[in-house]
Amino acid sequence: MILLGAHLSIAGGLHKAVLTAYEYGCTALQIFTKNANTWKERSLSARDIEQFHLAREQTGISSICSHTSYLINLASPEPSKYERSIMALEQELVRSSQLTIPYVVMHPGSHMGMGQAPGLRRIADGIDRVFDRVPAATCRLILETTAGQGSNLGHNFEQLAAISDMVDAKERIGVCLDTCHAFAAGYDLRTKTAYEQTMKTFDTVVGLDHLRVIHLNDAKKGLGSRIDRHEHIGKGEIGIDAFSFILNDSKLKPLPKILETPKKKGPVDYDRINLNRLRSLIIA
Repeated sequence: MILLGAHLSIAGGLHKAVLTAYEYGCTALQIFTKNANTWKERSLSARDIEQFHLAREQTGISSICSHTSYLINLASPEPSKYERSIMALEQELVRSSQLTIPYVVMHPGSHMGMGQAPGLRRIADGIDRVFDRVPAATCRLILETTAGQGSNLGHNFEQLAAISDMVDAKERIGVCLDTCHAFAAGYDLRTKTAYEQTMKTFDTVVGLDHLRVIHLNDAKKGLGSRIDRHEHIGKGEIGIDAFSFILNDSKLKPLPKILETPKKKGPVDYDRINLNRLRSLIIA
């Protein structure tokens, strides 16, 4: 079974996202466990947790990821922002563990002019601090590839490997490969040869055993553009073939593959369109 899903809204309750995923025929899901654009934290009630677990039991969807707030920046040189990021990540791991969500996906961070090496060190130190504060957290922290806009770190495989190498509890982290971000960062996926070379490079530098989640997004901008703009599957600069390579790669079959393309526009349900387009690529 291919673990295929989308990032879905938690409007009306966390459990509603699970039920919506089931309606779409998804076998995987990604959510925010709180408002991703605010520092305000959320404590889950017993009812929240109970409804979420019940929805999982009813639907059979167990391959679920959460995504951290966009405000978190573990590479920030600003002390107050760094401390808030530490606290926010800690709370995300607590909530996700309460919901028995196995993976928490996070953008590594932006060094804001501090430089690559100090930024990477700061991210690793921050992760260590968070892990020390929540030793009982059951979820794995997943570092997502970035497009490399501005001072964003994690746009090449070497940076992700460097963070992983510096983190003490290496068994508690993994990597998410975002197709749009990787392509924008310069990793080609458009032909079979290019795809195989990119995955070979990933395996050599990071290790395929560390790859835990894949984000399936086409890209509005070209190869190496460093611009993070998602496009509908097969309608962007990456093109349809790359997604066929990923979906039919036996080495990637166990991994949840999550759609993060633009949502509804009026009556047009793009999640359904994009999911069906991806399913049509799967060779039985």
